[in-house]
Amino acid sequence: MRRRRMLFSLLMVAAAGMGTTAAAAISPHPARAAATTVPLDRVVPAPASVQPGGRPYTLGDDTRIRVPAGSWESRRIAGYLADLLRPATGYDLPVTTRGGNDGIVLRLGGRHARGLGAEGYRLTSGGRAVTITAARPAGLFRGVQTLRQLLPAAVERRTGRPGRPGPWRIAGGTIADRPRYAHRGAMLDVSRHFFTVAQVKRSIDQLAQYKINTLHLHLSDDQGWRIALASWPRLATYGGSTQVGGGPGGYYTKDDYREIVRYAADRYLTVIPEIDMPGHTNAALASYAELNCDGKAPPLYTGTSVGFSSLCVPKKVTYDFIDDVIREIAALTPGRYLHIGGDEAHSTSHQDYVAFMDRVQPVVAKYGKTVIGWHQLTGARPADGAVAQYWGYDKTGAPERAKVVDAAKRGTGIILSPADHAYLDMKYDKDSPLGTNWAGYVGVRRSYDWDPGDYLEGAPGEAILGVEAPLWSETLSTSAHLEYMTFPRLPALAELGWSPADTHDWAAFRERLAAQGPRWDAQGIHYYRSPEVPWPDGR
Repeated sequence: MRRRRMLFSLLMVAAAGMGTTAAAAISPHPARAAATTVPLDRVVPAPASVQPGGRPYTLGDDTRIRVPAGSWESRRIAGYLADLLRPATGYDLPVTTRGGNDGIVLRLGGRHARGLGAEGYRLTSGGRAVTITAARPAGLFRGVQTLRQLLPAAVERRTGRPGRPGPWRIAGGTIADRPRYAHRGAMLDVSRHFFTVAQVKRSIDQLAQYKINTLHLHLSDDQGWRIALASWPRLATYGGSTQVGGGPGGYYTKDDYREIVRYAADRYLTVIPEIDMPGHTNAALASYAELNCDGKAPPLYTGTSVGFSSLCVPKKVTYDFIDDVIREIAALTPGRYLHIGGDEAHSTSHQDYVAFMDRVQPVVAKYGKTVIGWHQLTGARPADGAVAQYWGYDKTGAPERAKVVDAAKRGTGIILSPADHAYLDMKYDKDSPLGTNWAGYVGVRRSYDWDPGDYLEGAPGEAILGVEAPLWSETLSTSAHLEYMTFPRLPALAELGWSPADTHDWAAFRERLAAQGPRWDAQGIHYYRSPEVPWPDGR
């Protein structure tokens, strides 16, 4: 592990043409930096390599955003950046393909892009220009997220008098950056409580700021089925007609889902749909009686208990149903993965569970997707190339962990979502008004202070694909609820997925995290003011 970290640091130094890693560059006294510029090392997630120095760049009414000719993605990213900056600055910020070395310059390829990978970027700021260079458009977009954090927090305002306050300066120096892990995800449970397309888009924008690249949508559960399918229409119209507590529920049409996928892709997030099975299926069982072993449909369910429902494993119609569902959802989903759940199937015998997974995994492959399942999949026979999402916690027994580690040794990829570190729906403390506490209380430090690289002892390092922060919605029904539970913990988990292990330091992170508070205030994000974080206003 130490050798791999050293090689990574050397690669980033070579890519940037400099000799300072982020760990060495982070100031021990960030609060002493000049008030007019944000230090380059104040970014969340922590960059891989930082070298401050030189004159700052100042946005002005003559600033242009320059992009390479012939790259529509670069032009779209430039338009996204201009739309972010115009409301607060009041500047026109025209996007142009005309050459030049002034303004904001987005570049693809070239010698400065070597070693940056698919999502890495190099940001250089000086008196004439701030330049973001990347090998791929996704890297440009990640660099734009860093750029916005280097401007004063007021740049995030969308209302009020334009052009105040200023000046809009970006500190001089260079950042070279790329992610530690390829998978950096967040999960949104739209089944327990339904969230509209607009609400999901708001969440996507918030995730993108912290270089999250995957949105896992939990689309079905006991309390609601949330996507309309032509082959089984009552799944949505009846199975989606309620939610926890008995509210009206809701569902996405195919066009709604396509719009979510498109919006996420424009921000370089891939959507992974989840249809949970064979348990967590009461909404489906209530919609179609023939899916039940006794042929009788149970009532719709609006509670929060788990483990009582199961598809009928021996019935042929079960697999006709699954084939139809996977076929339609796969056709709507351009991403590589399809999540089949598989957790808490307490009403399914082990023998039936194994038989079920043996039949369902090939259906996913048949429609061109790779299986992801919750880590209970490793108690069956994971297909070649399958991925297990680990959600265990301190009380998870050694035999269960051992199955996951053994599967990882045999080639199963692992996404880490330990409930007592990564679950965003856990209460912060005993006084939290929202959330649950079955995995304990999860403050910001607990979200941050663990290392995905050594969390599952014995698992090969190459098997760890990354981290994901699930947000279950039993107690959450509004965007304000989602934000309160997401912030400030999501940035902590995003840093674990993105930043090199040798940048990991709670004392430094809490200072950088505190500086995000004014940005969230400017955006109207309803975050929890954790007492673990020294917020600038002292609250």
